[in-house]
Amino acid sequence: MVDLVLRSRRVVTPSGVVPASVSVVGEKIVAVGPYDAQVEAGLTLDVADAAVLPGLVDTHVHVNEPGRTEWEGFATATRAAAAGGVTTIIDMPLNSLPPTVDVAALKIKQKAATGQIHVDVGFWGGAIPGNSDKLPALHEAGVFGFKSFLADSGVPEFPPVSAAELATALEAVDALFVVHAEDPDHLHDAASSATYADFLASRPAEAEHAAIATAIEAARKSGRRVHILHLSAAGALPLIAAAKAEGVRVTAETCPHYLTLDAGTIPDGATEFKCCPPIRDADNADRLWQALADGLITCVVSDHSPCTPELKRQDTGDFAAAWGGIASVQLGLPVIWTAARERGYGLADVVDWMARRPADLVGLSQKGRIEVGADADLVVFDPDDTFTVDPLTLHHKNPVTPYAGKVLHGVVRKTWVRGQIEPTGSFLSRKD
Repeated sequence: MVDLVLRSRRVVTPSGVVPASVSVVGEKIVAVGPYDAQVEAGLTLDVADAAVLPGLVDTHVHVNEPGRTEWEGFATATRAAAAGGVTTIIDMPLNSLPPTVDVAALKIKQKAATGQIHVDVGFWGGAIPGNSDKLPALHEAGVFGFKSFLADSGVPEFPPVSAAELATALEAVDALFVVHAEDPDHLHDAASSATYADFLASRPAEAEHAAIATAIEAARKSGRRVHILHLSAAGALPLIAAAKAEGVRVTAETCPHYLTLDAGTIPDGATEFKCCPPIRDADNADRLWQALADGLITCVVSDHSPCTPELKRQDTGDFAAAWGGIASVQLGLPVIWTAARERGYGLADVVDWMARRPADLVGLSQKGRIEVGADADLVVFDPDDTFTVDPLTLHHKNPVTPYAGKVLHGVVRKTWVRGQIEPTGSFLSRKD
């Protein structure tokens, strides 16, 4: 007898979308059989034509707790994740106080999260100037790798590294390094303005191109793994393709906002659209989609980076003064599915980009797939239903989103984390 049998005519498995029954015992999937398989179970649920997906894995989330919990926190961020079909997040090391740049700070963050998490949570460490000697111990403590900025992070306690400091960090520990790739020499001070084009001009695509070249060179010389975070500028794709062809260990991700939003349609004063690197034009987005389809871009993750409405400067609409970040951990799945279906992609593609590949990036082979032995992270998703985004109904702490008022396809009906329908998450370690 199993604990749960979940039946659907559209189960997204590694071999495709098929009618199936998924059997769960405890935290694990123990069988994936025919839709009408006769299995004795404590609970049998037939969702008919609603799809069953593996829980999404979001490897780029800023939770901000402790220290800036008024921006977000573990309770709200993970509740929003579960509501959006995300069952695993990896928390970024900055915007919390202290940042996760040594073992002591990691323990402080884990203590703050204890008893508050609704999905499984892992942690990135931070590589900043002067902490290279602390990276091996932090890696041994279970962080999934190390984040660095090549430009100002926006918070003083997490300064950027130079090319030489990045190289030193890569030599200090054999780990995955994830890089915010904008070159400060190509960035310009943005004048006070409510016009998005003025902000966009201050962060040109050349800043990404130069920084990605720096990160690739560090990976080439060290032999370490480097992952380019939130790729915005499609013009950098040939650099990444050439490096990969050469054998350099480099990968890249992008985010829903870069794939679906268009700089040319952002209204004056709409600071909810500000993020760094910036949203670019529709042609750029088309090229990112193609790179995603080709596998050159590895995955789609949220870069959930919220703040208070005051810091977004919604009172003045000043893009230069507003905090740069988009809160989207709850909306990533329907945002991407809405755009993907219009472009001819299927649910299996979305699951590949948002579940399996992010899980593989960080070595979580038990996540992001519906197969025997995997964690029973399961999502009932109605891909044909629609809803209108109301910021006040979202679970993250502050009701600010560039998707407000948009009609999206795809509604998450139920989410299980390790077989639990009212989930309490667990901490994840690189060693899991």
